[in-house]
Amino acid sequence: MALEIAEITMILKEHHLLKQIVNNVKGDHQKITGVKYDSRHAVANDLFFCKGNFKPDYLKVAQDKGATVYIAEQQFEEVPMMCGIIVTDVTKAMALIGAAFYDYPQNDLFIIAFTGTKGKTTSAYFTHHILKTISENKAALFSTIDRITGPKPEQEFKSDLTTPESLNLFHDMREAVNNGMHSLVMEVSSQAYLRNRVYGLHYDVGVFLNITPDHIGRNEHPTFENYLHCKMQLMVNSDVCVINAQTAHLEEIYQAARATTDPEKIYLFKQANAKINRAVPIDVVFYNDRDDLRLTEIEVKAVSPRAKALKIDGRYDLSMPGDYNQSNATSALIAAGLAGATYDQTHNLLTKMKVPGRMESVVSKNHGVIYVDYAHNYASMNALLSFLKSQYPKGRMIVVVGSPGDKGISRRKGFGEALTAHADVAILTTDDPGFEEPSAIIDVIDSYIDHTKVQVEKVIDRYSAIKRAISISRPEDVVVLAAKGEDPYQKVRGVDTPWPTDMKVAKEVLKGLA
Repeated sequence: MALEIAEITMILKEHHLLKQIVNNVKGDHQKITGVKYDSRHAVANDLFFCKGNFKPDYLKVAQDKGATVYIAEQQFEEVPMMCGIIVTDVTKAMALIGAAFYDYPQNDLFIIAFTGTKGKTTSAYFTHHILKTISENKAALFSTIDRITGPKPEQEFKSDLTTPESLNLFHDMREAVNNGMHSLVMEVSSQAYLRNRVYGLHYDVGVFLNITPDHIGRNEHPTFENYLHCKMQLMVNSDVCVINAQTAHLEEIYQAARATTDPEKIYLFKQANAKINRAVPIDVVFYNDRDDLRLTEIEVKAVSPRAKALKIDGRYDLSMPGDYNQSNATSALIAAGLAGATYDQTHNLLTKMKVPGRMESVVSKNHGVIYVDYAHNYASMNALLSFLKSQYPKGRMIVVVGSPGDKGISRRKGFGEALTAHADVAILTTDDPGFEEPSAIIDVIDSYIDHTKVQVEKVIDRYSAIKRAISISRPEDVVVLAAKGEDPYQKVRGVDTPWPTDMKVAKEVLKGLA
């Protein structure tokens, strides 16, 4: 793959990003054969993007390794032998040039994208499982947990971001196409729009699940309004929009979809008996006939002509309980239906479907049931604890949770409120503290807990916290290890410190107590 300087500048001009070109001594036909934003990976004839917390020394390293062109928001005199393309926004430029360099792989994929404060990963996994099964393993997945670019084991790997940086995103899309994938199911985070990781990318189907305050604070969204605005960009950039009509801010979300999408291509769904605040045309409803920890049975019914044409009506069994997972499954069935999947193909596919780090459990004889779940904000924590409380009304709810440092500041209050509403015992501990002190984060969460309702303990070491929770639990109790799911690292002062995962720790503790 290669691009000439002339092609790059033409793209940038079309999007009104180009300011000037400097040191273009080799002319417009000079070719670049690689694109990088990390100088450690630069090689000969690369185009290097000066983004993020950039230092001129990084550019010097890239030049020493053979990079010949850079794109930045200012000229750097330190590299007079490199051609410089100066732009108004380097992250937008990186997304556009990344797509072009990898020859627009999105054009060869049917892309279904999910956004929402909670449920993105589960909905994406449900949809991917359906499409993978009916297409003979020709569906790719870009999720918070895994990235799957092909059918072979070596083409599946752990994700570092919910939505990867644009160069990585388009690289992996190209890999997926080259590996014979026909469709892609992906999560799109609000950060992806805030940081322009998906700038210029268009989706065949965009699904808006829900929104509650999250990711607001330093290094993230400055306000809830900005968070909502970024979330709604998925609707603006999708050919077909699917919206959970039970979401907050439905009016704004629906109007954002209508701004660029034919109303006939906007599908709204809800639970059958749910009341919504706005008179919108509902297309699909779901009924939850049975909801317990053994099995969830739902009935999906199309109520508009365009929804009936999808042929997804019928009863489905789900392996993952909770009304929030019924909603996630319905969104997945509609999205998969828009990709051509029908009830006859899908009605039995979600019965044994599991999502790594979601509602994973181990039953012990003397210490109740231990659940591991990625619930990492108020909405997901409140939904999880509320459901488990309804399933285990006789036992205590013992919750181990922390909150990450440097981001998601608003989650700390949310955790305190969810714990007050549902927990009997809260053991506050460390979770990806970053450059903050874990004890300070714990104190903030604790300040929002009503101590007249919840017994609170503070155990900094996460292993010790899990051991403490399981040790004090009785046979009828439920222990919830929240927020980290299957995450194998603790992020501490810029270092990914290996962590055995909460479930492995829980099983190890149980073995020691046996």
